[in-house]
Amino acid sequence: MDIDIYSGEVVAVVGANGAGKSTLMKILAGVLTPDSGEVFLSGQSVRFAGVRDAVRAGIALVHQELNLADNLDIAGNIALGREPNRFGFLDRKTMHTQAREWIERVGLDLSPASDVSTLSIGRRQMVEIAKALSLRAKVLILDEPTSSLSMGETSRLLMLIRTLTNQGVAIVYITHRLNEVLECADRAVVLRDGERVAEFSRDQLTRERLVGAMVGTIHESQRVELRSTNEKSQARLVVRGLQTQAHPKSTINLSVHKGEIVGLAGLVGAGRTEVLQSIFGVDRRVVGDVSLDGQIIAPSDPVAASRCGIAMVPEDRQRDGLMLEDSVRINASVVKIARDSIAGFIRRGAERTGVARMIDLMKIHPPLPERQVALFSGGNQQKVVLAKWLSTEPSVLLLDEPSRGVDVGARAEIHALIRKAAHCGAAVLCSISDTEELLLLCDRIIVMREGRIEGEMNIADATEEAITRLAVVGGEDVASHSEAAA
Repeated sequence: MDIDIYSGEVVAVVGANGAGKSTLMKILAGVLTPDSGEVFLSGQSVRFAGVRDAVRAGIALVHQELNLADNLDIAGNIALGREPNRFGFLDRKTMHTQAREWIERVGLDLSPASDVSTLSIGRRQMVEIAKALSLRAKVLILDEPTSSLSMGETSRLLMLIRTLTNQGVAIVYITHRLNEVLECADRAVVLRDGERVAEFSRDQLTRERLVGAMVGTIHESQRVELRSTNEKSQARLVVRGLQTQAHPKSTINLSVHKGEIVGLAGLVGAGRTEVLQSIFGVDRRVVGDVSLDGQIIAPSDPVAASRCGIAMVPEDRQRDGLMLEDSVRINASVVKIARDSIAGFIRRGAERTGVARMIDLMKIHPPLPERQVALFSGGNQQKVVLAKWLSTEPSVLLLDEPSRGVDVGARAEIHALIRKAAHCGAAVLCSISDTEELLLLCDRIIVMREGRIEGEMNIADATEEAITRLAVVGGEDVASHSEAAA
């Protein structure tokens, strides 16, 4: 594979899951050693023994799966391995001052002393980017940088990228979000099966060309299917007077009908994830009731919630959704086994049959049930998380960024599976940062801001502009959108 990256430009690298994007970038960043070939930096052949060599040479990589130390604060993470010292002792004041410069540069209004473990995944992503910028890299590689960012944060990042290119930094931008490629890329390189199959200059870039080069068989018309909503059906999930620990002064009232897909929109920190986690028993509710099919339930933890028929796909699949060292079989069947085992005994034959069916249904590739989950691409890992919960045939399906880090083909497959669950009667409530995806998947959209509901709209009336306005500045009559759910 041959690829050129020039100073002061944004090169987008796109391709389906497993195309080789992340592998290529890990080679450039010193994470992996190439089997053959050469890497040239400023005309000089370089070979990195590790990440430190690449960083010293001016190459920094922000991974798709975040790599922060939870036991450190923001300043400690940004300065990790390069901590300033005074007379042989850690100079915390200087470290915090330097960190503040970088977190302000990416638009974060946080104290450098904030513990990383308390941050949402979107804010953790911005800390990762701030850390990379602090290395003063000549080449900055961003692997799915907006997969967990809100609309406002994404816009801020794209403006920051343009500022960096004006300063001569070369940006390598790996993404599945084609609208971002069209917006910010000077050039796009398409990979498939480890090879460069196409390259487009700025004036050649179109969505159709990119999709065609990436997967060949996926067309826009295939991505939109008939919605399965039955607006006259019974309200399956009803939330009344919910106050979360993160926003104890804001009250949430909402309902989701059988067969309906409702999307939660809003900026990072709007409270979307907290609503899902409160329903699922991850976070304790301050006050409020959750009803399922007319009966009030009070799951104290996720195990109790799953027994009630509630499933949740978390935002961070590697940290919260998977046992990475275990196989696809174990991950995909763990919840169903816990629920269906008889007197503690596992029916292995039924387990293997069920997992094989889910692998086929989810199109997990390669279809190897005993393969370690950590060895699969991000998109296939997400399918395993979905398989784990869809196998239980839930009454309520909660999804937090269901297609984070997933290519256009896999996203279409995941959307089809979500619609199928809704068609079978599940009430689906999903938190999604990508406005395009909200409009593509949902039947109804609820916009949140600062822990409260700012507005609600049916898909026929929803536009990107209307969603963004409510998410950023709020609605004129918030109360009218926060009535008790029927």
